[in-house]
Amino acid sequence: MNTELGKVTNDWYLAFEQFDWMNLLIFLIYVSLIFLVRMIILSFTKRMKNSDKKWLFQMDSLVRYLLNWLTTYGILLFILFYFSDSSWMFREIVSVGKVKVTFFLLIIAILIISIANRSSKMITKYLLPAIYQRYDLDRGVQFTFDKMFHYSIMVLAIFISLTTVGIDLSALTVFAGIIGVGIGFGLQNIASNFISGIILLFERPIKVGDRVIVNEVIGDVEKINMRATIIKTLDNEHIIVPNSYFLEEQVVNRSYSDPRLRLVIPVGVAYGSDVEHVRKLLLEVAEAEEIESETVLIEPKPFVNFVGFGSSSLDFELFVWITNPDKVIPIKSSLHFRIYKALTDNKIEIPFPQQDLHVRTIDKEAAELFKK
Repeated sequence: MNTELGKVTNDWYLAFEQFDWMNLLIFLIYVSLIFLVRMIILSFTKRMKNSDKKWLFQMDSLVRYLLNWLTTYGILLFILFYFSDSSWMFREIVSVGKVKVTFFLLIIAILIISIANRSSKMITKYLLPAIYQRYDLDRGVQFTFDKMFHYSIMVLAIFISLTTVGIDLSALTVFAGIIGVGIGFGLQNIASNFISGIILLFERPIKVGDRVIVNEVIGDVEKINMRATIIKTLDNEHIIVPNSYFLEEQVVNRSYSDPRLRLVIPVGVAYGSDVEHVRKLLLEVAEAEEIESETVLIEPKPFVNFVGFGSSSLDFELFVWITNPDKVIPIKSSLHFRIYKALTDNKIEIPFPQQDLHVRTIDKEAAELFKK
């Protein structure tokens, strides 16, 4: 083994001595020119990004994407053709079984995988959205299709690149066994979250765009990645939750199946108030909100629940149904404004907690005894 290592080291030393450094300098000049042209084009497209027209902004995004793509693969292809006659391109780096891996084969494999990756992202970003819009698919279904399409393309590209390099896929069974042992000992959490992510994409107990409650925190599902799910809270904070959590713990999904949601607005009025008048005012508030807001439903009908007799107030609840869970906070706020105005205009008191203090008069005998 030491003899083979010494032979490889000696071969690379000879290749280093015979290397044509002038060719390398010319190559670097060409690469610099490519980046210069790229910079000039980006300076022109930057004006499109600042435009108010949406199609110009999208055109700028597409031009930048294609430009980055052409720059990367242009340089890789230029390396292949420019150094095609160089001996170091076909010199062995490492051997896998009977296969001798060279720089040429590595660049080809990188080209295949990277082209597949960028092609997949380009198709999911610019082509598939038109199809989704035509068939009116919801955001969660779109995300699932995008992920499955991307994973399929990448797996296919990896198999093709390995075959192109000349590696026998049957030889990877040993490597797969090693990976299996690694998963059993140290990577079981990663494997669990990855499999859970796949289950989430297919079973869809949650999907992108759903409003969920995790550990009493309300947020919207933004991404379902391979290992974790990204939830954006109402405060614009991002929570990274392992995928396995959604299969093992209890999660409230306000958007699951039926997006309708019932709001409960507690209201307290002073003792002595006309309870029938209070019920009438609360129903009128719900009807007024339904007229001005498309989110509030008139069916099921709003309902006023007389909860009971509190320590300081008569307690009511106004039940109102809405169509969009994302509108919970603004609708609640609007109803609170309306209820306060309605009660104030009709001189119905909204009480606050009170305590009565009773002072007893002490008779003379008890007072004298207390003095002693």
